[in-house]
Amino acid sequence: MQACNWAIEQLPGLKEQELTQLSACGITTTHQLLSHTRTPEMKDDLAGQLQLHSQHLNKWVALADLSRLPSVGCEYCGILLHSGVASVSQLSQTPAHRLHRQILKMQVATLQRRDLCPSVNEVQNWVREAQSTQRN
Repeated sequence: MQACNWAIEQLPGLKEQELTQLSACGITTTHQLLSHTRTPEMKDDLAGQLQLHSQHLNKWVALADLSRLPSVGCEYCGILLHSGVASVSQLSQTPAHRLHRQILKMQVATLQRRDLCPSVNEVQNWVREAQSTQRN
């Protein structure tokens, strides 16, 4: 499986000013963000350069990590993060049926819409892809 590399502006929730700051640091793709934040020291350094609280940067890194999976991408990485899954590694260990329930509960609570929830099959595919990535 080939990991996806997205333009950084495709990650959900980043503001124009934040995108400009990331670009000024040479970060225009999700892979670049992940490579600039491989260690805690690198994360701290980048947060300092961006004059940003590390929690914001950690959120972006989590979104970039999850978006690597082709079936998740930028479309579903935010849903996963808001459902309590913060990494591909964590996703690989999460039972799909439980995750689907969490996502459904979140969708109904925040949007009052059941129909926007991905299917159980989609969630199972995310977990399978995450497991496959962890083995490689």
